Amino acid sequence: MPSNRVVKVRASGDSVTAQEMRDGIAAIQEQQRLSPTFPDAVEKAAAEAAANPRLPELDRTDIELVTIDPEGAKDLDQAMHIERDGDGYVVHYAIADVAAFVSPGDPVDVEANRRGETLYGADSKIPLHPKVLSEGAASLLPDEVRPALLWTIKLDETGQRSDVDVRRARVRSREQLTYEGVQADVDAGRASELVGLLQEVGELRLAREAARGGVSLPLPEQELVENDGHWELEFRRLSAVENWNAQISLLTGFAAASLMVYARVGILRTLPPADPRDVQRLHRTARALGIDWPAEQLYPDFIRTLDPSKPTHAAMIVACTRLLRGAGYVTFNGELPEQPQHAALAAEYAHVTAPLRRLVDRYAGEICVALCAGTDVPEWVLAAMHELPDTMSESGRRAHAYENAVVDLCEAELLKDRVGETFSAVVVEVEEKDPTKGDVTIQEPAIEAKVSSSSELPLGEEVQVRLVQADPASRSVSFELA
Repeated sequence: MPSNRVVKVRASGDSVTAQEMRDGIAAIQEQQRLSPTFPDAVEKAAAEAAANPRLPELDRTDIELVTIDPEGAKDLDQAMHIERDGDGYVVHYAIADVAAFVSPGDPVDVEANRRGETLYGADSKIPLHPKVLSEGAASLLPDEVRPALLWTIKLDETGQRSDVDVRRARVRSREQLTYEGVQADVDAGRASELVGLLQEVGELRLAREAARGGVSLPLPEQELVENDGHWELEFRRLSAVENWNAQISLLTGFAAASLMVYARVGILRTLPPADPRDVQRLHRTARALGIDWPAEQLYPDFIRTLDPSKPTHAAMIVACTRLLRGAGYVTFNGELPEQPQHAALAAEYAHVTAPLRRLVDRYAGEICVALCAGTDVPEWVLAAMHELPDTMSESGRRAHAYENAVVDLCEAELLKDRVGETFSAVVVEVEEKDPTKGDVTIQEPAIEAKVSSSSELPLGEEVQVRLVQADPASRSVSFELA
């Protein structure tokens, strides 16, 4: 998903504590000039588009697709069906066709290019497209005929991709499933044939990921839970079903990248190799959280040893998002980019599965449809392609700033009644220009925060720190060496 850190809030709706959180989120949106609403002209154009979709001729409503999403989700980008094919499998993956509603240069397109992606934080959402599209006419809601980009991916018995095709089609999802409900069925031994095949394919793909040295972070949800007017921090691990489902999305992104690399035209999601200094910092963070990480163990193998159900392990996984810094997009038309890979995934990869929530997916999807059809890539895609990396970089900056502000707010709310207390921590980073300032990882609650000292901070050592400030109004949390 677009966000690296997922923060949920559970509180009684009319409590003072919950209202403080809502007010804090509203203040962040105002300060950063972010609006969950759209200009009237954009809403009007979206409503007109919703009433007049461009439906493709190909009818594949016969495929018994389902969606699997969090409880209450309405912006449904993907619907899936899996069937056996001899010893292998066929995956049908329908992706919402935003281009069936949005035309190049229309008000919705211009606004989407300005926004870049949907922003998330503490149950707040600033959408990429008006809800009449993203949660209505373009969403793959159950029992509704929808335009889609229908991916058909064949796999052998080992989970290796053997063929791929994508084309426009009308589809109809049969059911909107939830992660919680499907996981309960799996745990009770009553999973459907489709879910059984999802498990088979998901586990085969996870094994292939490990074999090539890739890793996808099993990011847990951080939940702030209200308890008698106070906040407590909890972590919810991703279920097995969520991990299997994520592998289908990754499979499609790899397939899209292979099409574009072969044709030498496209948009890839890239990530440079990890900076050794960031890996060293993560070793210190592991020590701070009391997690054993042998020096000879590679980062991907270490990640696979973590149990997200344990709060300290969950915090470690969140800290590992540091290695995702530097991710970006590269476009090419003729010559392949010098560095085309996504280092964490150990492969070429493209974003194509979330066009309701991420702008670049609409363009990458159009390229793949054209390549499979043997037609020219649309001129509007080629004309805009060179600007997309900068557009997505700017939207990523906004998303990061919004996410950080929300996390800062949540941590200030969590700690506001504990000013003056002393906590056990490890110094994980020291500023080069001022070694009396740096960052610490606190074991309980499992957070990372700024720290200062009257003398040079001891990098990598266990220390006691005193909480000197936790102010939700300014979203400031700071510690000093005790």
